[in-house]
Amino acid sequence: MPKRLMYTGGPLDRAGDRRRGDAAVAELLSHPKARVAPVWRDRNLVEPGDDKSDRGPRAGWLTGEAAVTVTLHASVQVFLGIWEDAPYFAVDLSHHEEHALPDLVNGASFEDLRQVGRLLAADEATILAYARGMTHWHRRQKYCSDCGSPTEARDSGHVQACTNADCGRSHFPRTDPAVIMLVTHVGADGVDRCLLGWSTRWDFPMYSTLAGFVEPGESLEEAVAREVLEESGIRATDVTYRGSQPWPFPASLMLGFRARGLNDDINVDPTEIREAKWFSRADLAQFGEFYGETDPNRPRLPRTDSISRRLINDWIDEGD
Repeated sequence: MPKRLMYTGGPLDRAGDRRRGDAAVAELLSHPKARVAPVWRDRNLVEPGDDKSDRGPRAGWLTGEAAVTVTLHASVQVFLGIWEDAPYFAVDLSHHEEHALPDLVNGASFEDLRQVGRLLAADEATILAYARGMTHWHRRQKYCSDCGSPTEARDSGHVQACTNADCGRSHFPRTDPAVIMLVTHVGADGVDRCLLGWSTRWDFPMYSTLAGFVEPGESLEEAVAREVLEESGIRATDVTYRGSQPWPFPASLMLGFRARGLNDDINVDPTEIREAKWFSRADLAQFGEFYGETDPNRPRLPRTDSISRRLINDWIDEGD
């Protein structure tokens, strides 16, 4: 999986050593090159594309006075890191009503990164995903899980600290590890096929690799085998790691694997999977794309910015 996955390979130096100290952060924020990425209710600020110049959408960075103003109106600010001498920050505006936003963001709009991320420059999309993940965590981490007291942001937004002096626990950004896997099987006819499932989350027939969260006390390989068996009735072996992708929608780290199925008789868990099938490479050549397909009954492949699609594409390419 050598090609860069969306939301990976970000250009930022996260500069963890510069997160502590209010004075140091204030100096970074006042830097003439400082850029601020506003987030509103899990939506990132994006500038629209220009059809005349054939330019696609871009990240809606705020600089100068606009950056200072929006920071003053934010519920939290997070120092993300430095790129090409410019400090980058995320700010959360979720506490504002939508009608108040135009005065703060210079005419750009807040968009769902899952819809527009594939259209952005890869470096920009990576930073916006980081900003989305951090601000989402801050909105969810408002109280100490030990004592119930309110928490407050510290270390440039990378810690939520309990305000109860008798507790003082520090809470850190949450990331949930999830395995995602392409299972293959060579049938009695000698044809190599992969196992894909149509999730109950989708109204249209989008077939994807199986996936699930890692449980306490199990290895990643064990999680792969368990999830495949639970969702499809297929016993998986020869589990090999293929790559990873942050997926902050809201807080997952997708760990990609390939596995081999020992049997081919499928028995799905109907609470999670509408249907699962074995597909050959020739079968997948007839599939439509996640975006833009007009036939509601035509099977579709996963979105192109996902590790699921990369796992499928890598397997298809091996048959060339």
